[in-house]
Amino acid sequence: MYLIRERFSRLGEDSDITDDQGQPVFHVDGKVLTLHDRLVIRDPAGQEVAQVHRKLVSLRPTYEVSVGGREVAEIRKHLFTPFGDRFTIDVPGPDDLELAGNLLDHEFTIRRGDQTVATVSKRWFSMRDTYAVDVAPGEDALLILASVLALDLAEDRERERH
Repeated sequence: MYLIRERFSRLGEDSDITDDQGQPVFHVDGKVLTLHDRLVIRDPAGQEVAQVHRKLVSLRPTYEVSVGGREVAEIRKHLFTPFGDRFTIDVPGPDDLELAGNLLDHEFTIRRGDQTVATVSKRWFSMRDTYAVDVAPGEDALLILASVLALDLAEDRERERH
């Protein structure tokens, strides 16, 4: 289980992603004031392990996740979603992930077909500005965490428009 402080990205602040014991696992360098809404994810030694950035030319909110300079996922919002937020996390191959739930309240699941690969929730913690990401065993935690950060950026951008 990982903990992320909510809305750090809105102000372009840096933040740590910690484990459930409070130990830093990743450091997030918020570069959201750039044109591409870019986040750089670093390991505890300070080495870049992933990036998240917004694609400028797209019909709907779209973010890319790259690891080692290689794109590993594209996160796209579904255009018409009357019952909560829905995003696709498009990964190479047939194993795309689907997100459904309430992004604003940080209560959603990420699924591959019928299998839940991650659950995101604020309910587990009394800290109002923190939410948890519970990644299923055997799943790519870095990909899931970077995708959740992309969803945060998309939600912040959506709030700014309204």
